[in-house]
Amino acid sequence: MHIPKDAQFPGWVRWASVIWLALWIPSYWITWGAANFLHLCDIAVILACAGFWFGNSRLLSSQAISSLVADLLWDLDAGWKLFFGHHLFGGTEYMWDAHYPLWVRLLSLFHVVLPVVLLWALYRAGYDRGGFIFQSSVAALAMVAARYTDSALNINYVFRDPILHRMWGPEPVHLALMWLGLVVVIYLPTHLLLQKIFAPPQSAASTTES
Repeated sequence: MHIPKDAQFPGWVRWASVIWLALWIPSYWITWGAANFLHLCDIAVILACAGFWFGNSRLLSSQAISSLVADLLWDLDAGWKLFFGHHLFGGTEYMWDAHYPLWVRLLSLFHVVLPVVLLWALYRAGYDRGGFIFQSSVAALAMVAARYTDSALNINYVFRDPILHRMWGPEPVHLALMWLGLVVVIYLPTHLLLQKIFAPPQSAASTTES
């Protein structure tokens, strides 16, 4: 669903998203490889930038569902390590790994900025309720694709769960459980909260009223 003309984002926002991708994608690709872009947090960056460029509220809404909780957890873990010297639950160890260039690691601070930017986008353009189904589908595809990557990377936890670090049953069962947990525990509550806080996009609201 496209954002109405009077709610579209300034040109500098659209161009900033393109410039960011032009810097971020090659840097990550060279440092961590193509498989890294199967991480849901990295998919969120690409689709959010596409949402700004094309003025697509569904893309922006779906990536708010994907990013708000996940990025908050990333921020908590990185902040805990920074201030207390150890990780709260893990996932940001690479930020302190000197094998990787510091400037590339600092690009991961998008985890801090992206939720704020997406909330601003929803305030400006509205929340598309269809983002929930869209993001659930994106997550399913990304998780299936991640099964074809190195198991040591454990992208999207498709080989081991994030708490007990074990695999639950055969591959299809584990994938289904991880996806279901993601959708029920994170996506659905976020979706319900966002649709209470933000109005739908103007075009959707106009259709409903008519």
